Amino acid sequence: MLDRRRLLTRAAWAALPVQLPRWAWSAPRLRHDPFGLGVASGEPQPDGVVLWTRLLPPPEVAAADAQNPLAWAGPVTVRWEVAEDAQFRRIAQHGTATALPELAHSVHVEVHGLAPGRWYHYRFVLGDAVSPPARTRTAPAPHERVQRLRVVHASCQRWEHGYYAAWRHACADEPDLVLFLGDYVYEYATPPDTAGLARTHALPLARSLHDWRARYALHKGDPDLQAAHACAPWLVTWDDHEVQNDYAAGTGRNAPEDFLPLRSAAWQAFYEHMPLRASALAAGGGFHQLQLYRRMAWGRLARLYLLDTRQWRDVQACRRPGAGAGAVRPGQCPELLQDGRTLLGWEQEDWLTRGLAADARDRDTRWSVIAQQTLFSPRHYPSGVQSSDSWDGYPAARQRLLQALQHQPPRNTVLLGGDIHQNYVCAVPGADPHYPAVVASEFCGTSISSRSGTTQERLDAIRRHNPHVLLARCDERGYGLSDITPRSWTTTLRAVRDPLRADSAAYDLARFVVEDGRPGPQPA
Repeated sequence: MLDRRRLLTRAAWAALPVQLPRWAWSAPRLRHDPFGLGVASGEPQPDGVVLWTRLLPPPEVAAADAQNPLAWAGPVTVRWEVAEDAQFRRIAQHGTATALPELAHSVHVEVHGLAPGRWYHYRFVLGDAVSPPARTRTAPAPHERVQRLRVVHASCQRWEHGYYAAWRHACADEPDLVLFLGDYVYEYATPPDTAGLARTHALPLARSLHDWRARYALHKGDPDLQAAHACAPWLVTWDDHEVQNDYAAGTGRNAPEDFLPLRSAAWQAFYEHMPLRASALAAGGGFHQLQLYRRMAWGRLARLYLLDTRQWRDVQACRRPGAGAGAVRPGQCPELLQDGRTLLGWEQEDWLTRGLAADARDRDTRWSVIAQQTLFSPRHYPSGVQSSDSWDGYPAARQRLLQALQHQPPRNTVLLGGDIHQNYVCAVPGADPHYPAVVASEFCGTSISSRSGTTQERLDAIRRHNPHVLLARCDERGYGLSDITPRSWTTTLRAVRDPLRADSAAYDLARFVVEDGRPGPQPA
C-alpha cells in the first residue's frame, strides 16, 4: 500500500499528458467495455480542460474479487484524443495517461495547448475499446468581452428517489458549463419500505473505500447522467452526503477514530470519480484535505467562485454528540449567535472577500457568481425555529459576507445554491436590517431526484414571513438554467413532470431576470 505522500505524487504524475506517436499504439482485443462508467470533462481554462474516465475490470474478475481494487491489473496505459471535429479527423491533442490501481484505475488528464473559447470533442482508447465520444469546451481568453454564457446548476441526486430524466433535458439545453453543487451520491442503503421509490439497489450503508467506489459506479452507470457529463464541462463541489448527513469538518455521528477514516475514504472516492485536477490533492497531502474552493473566469463576462461549505465549517450550534444537525431556537442556543463562528473557514472567507473586492474594483467584470451548497438568504420560520446546518446556522458568517458585498459591491452578484430540495428565488437583503437594500440575487435550486421532505403549504407560510423570498416551491425536481449576457441574467427553473419515470417530459416552472446594475430578480 502506498503512503499518502507517494500516492499524491503518483496522482500528479498520472495527470500529466504524455505524447505518444501513433505508430506506437497497439490494439489488443478486449472482451468487455472498460468505459462502462462513461467519460467526463471539467475545470475549463482558456488553454485546456481535465478529461476523466475510470476503467472497469472484466465482469468475471470483478465478481471474483470485488473487495480488492488491485486484483485485475496494475497501472494501465490509456490513450486519449482531443479533436476539433466529431469525426476525429482534425486531432488537436493526443497522448497517453496512466490509470493507477490505487485510484481505482481512474484517469485525470490535464490537457493544455488548446484554443480559448471553443468546443472540442474527446475520447479514450484502451486496446480495441473506444469510449463514447464527448464534447467539452475551453473558457474564453481572460480579457475577451464574451456575449453569452449558458449555465446549468444542479444538486442532490439520490438514486432511489427518481430517475435522471432531468439530466437528459439539461443536456438538450446545450449548456456551456454545468455547476454541480453537492450530494452527487448518497451514503444510504435502500430503505426497508420501498413504496414510492423509482428504483432500488442492494448496496449497504457506505463505510469503506470499496463501498464508496461501488456507490459512485452505481450512479455513473446511469445513461442520462453519463450523457450530461459528455455534453459539457463540469465544475463540481460536494455537500454532506458524499460523506455523511450533516457532517461538519471532522465531526460526524461516529467517534472521531471511526469517522475520520470514513471521511478520508469518501473523499478519495470523490476525487477518483470527478474531473478534478491533481492539485485538488496538494493542500493536504492525500485525502485528509481536498482543495475544492476555487475561482474561474469566463472572459470579462463572469467570475465564478465555487465554495466548500463542509470541510472547514464549525460544528453546528447546539448539536448533540452522535446526532445530526436539527433546527434550534435562537433564544435557547446562545452558541448560534457567536461572532466567531464560520461556515467557510477563515481562510476561505478571506479568499472570497478579497476576490469580491477585486471584482468591485474591476467594473468590466459583469457578473460575480457565488456557487455554493445551500440557501444563503435568511429563512424565518413561523414557528421561530432556525436551521442550524445552512447559512441560517451561521448568521455571523453570513453577516460578514453581506457587509463585504455592501461596502465594496461588485457590479452584479448572483448566488447559486442547492441542498434543500426546493426552489427558492430571493432578492438578498443587505447587512443592515434598518436599511435592507437588495445587494444580490439568489437562485437556490431544487434536486435532480431527491425528495423535498416538506409541503407546499409550509413553504407558502415561509414566504409570507420572508418578503425577500420571491418564489418558494417544493414539489418539483429539476435544475436551473441560466442565460448570461452583459446586459442581463435570465434563470429558468426547469422541472420534470414525473421523477418516477425515466422518460419524463420537462417544463419551465418559472423564469426570472436580473438586469445589469439592478440587484434582485424580476419575474420574466
